[in-house]
Amino acid sequence: MSSGVEADIVLDAAVVLTLGMNRVLGRGGDAVGRGAQALAALAAGRAEAREAALAEVRTQERALREVVERNARIAALAETRAKLGADVALPAPLQPADESAQELTAWCAATDPLLDEAERRLSEHLAAQVTAQVFTAPAEGLRADTGGAPPPRRSAEDAPRTLERIMARLLPDAGEDERRAVAEAARLLAAVGTGEEAEGVLHEVRLRIREANRRTEEARERARRRAAEREAAEQAEAERRYVLDSITAAFEDMGYEVQQGFETLTAGDGSVVLTKGAWPDHSVRMRVDGAARVEAAMVRERPAESEDDRRVDVEREREWCAAFEAARARLAGGGIRSEVSWRLEPGVRELPVSGASRQTGGRSGQRERRRERPT
Repeated sequence: MSSGVEADIVLDAAVVLTLGMNRVLGRGGDAVGRGAQALAALAAGRAEAREAALAEVRTQERALREVVERNARIAALAETRAKLGADVALPAPLQPADESAQELTAWCAATDPLLDEAERRLSEHLAAQVTAQVFTAPAEGLRADTGGAPPPRRSAEDAPRTLERIMARLLPDAGEDERRAVAEAARLLAAVGTGEEAEGVLHEVRLRIREANRRTEEARERARRRAAEREAAEQAEAERRYVLDSITAAFEDMGYEVQQGFETLTAGDGSVVLTKGAWPDHSVRMRVDGAARVEAAMVRERPAESEDDRRVDVEREREWCAAFEAARARLAGGGIRSEVSWRLEPGVRELPVSGASRQTGGRSGQRERRRERPT
């Protein structure tokens, strides 16, 4: 951008971690939250105190994520339970509030065996369902002589018990297609007459369960990836909003009027316009690119017409540069560090004229357009 500055942004770890925790907790307001001590130590230059506070934040954040994972597993098992119509107890999810990291970790440790037991019982329920269906429905779809090396011989009468034991290996959240494929093979047991035929069918059932579980694990992994993508997008938006809100607050406290969406007239595009009452002919256009970069440029609201206008331009540019450095220092105290990658010094180039001014007849026209924007 001409007549301006570009800077790369790096968020302090305390901010990143605490924004994540606040999203888990569903809290708004103070974005630095539990990371305030780490940020205070950072601002005061107390390295040891900062590291201790940051370690506490990391521990808390990890514990919260463990709780989120257990809550997701509880929800998935509850959905499976409803589909199967099973009477299986599940632990209640935990909605974290003010628990310590130790308390959250203890809850996870106590919940894990309950979830394992619930999954086992759901698998047993599914196995009992399929076994009952097999011996009340006619065999169809496959030949009984499925081949393969049979285990030690047993009588055909043992087949129902063996089938239920094998079926208990099928993951309870296997999809409908996977369960149907297993059931089709299992139904052949209803028509076998010898132990050898039963062993052949059971071997095919084992193979289909193995394939069904493989596909189920793949589906779980896809779900985990989607959840991770949503998590990353939500975190990026939280960081972007934190940077934009912090920049807005910093310049408002220095006496600037901050308006959002100066180009597209949308408040969420990361762009703002800075004005001051003593600047009738000047403004600063700023764009925040996520939480990684900020670009700013001073512009004129109307073309310069005299040398006096250009002298005022240089004065305004110097004032703006000083304000930008003051804002950088303030933002650093809030965990937003920035490194200037490009700068155009005051007076080097004539200020560009605002595109909005050319199109709407000046700032008054632009403000009129903002008032007409639907809410």
